[in-house]
Amino acid sequence: MAPTTATTTTEVTLADLTRMLRESAGEEEGVDLDGDVLDTTFIDLGYDSLALLQVIGQIQREYGREIPDDAVVDAETPRALLELVNAGRATAS
Repeated sequence: MAPTTATTTTEVTLADLTRMLRESAGEEEGVDLDGDVLDTTFIDLGYDSLALLQVIGQIQREYGREIPDDAVVDAETPRALLELVNAGRATAS
């Protein structure tokens, strides 16, 4: 069964992002993704660029978003990634 694809106007939330991080790479011991992590770097949360590439691919599939390849480099925190992903939602086709 194929996953349900959300419309391009649906905002990706922190809860969505943390779910995808857990699904892609698990959760680092001692890190609480349910806490205040918006401005914590992905490296401090235990996620490397490979984990983020997996999450970006999942966002593209689930939300139909085009995300630049350099998003992993530019978005160092969950807040930065969410802003990048959600900025294009109104213009996504």
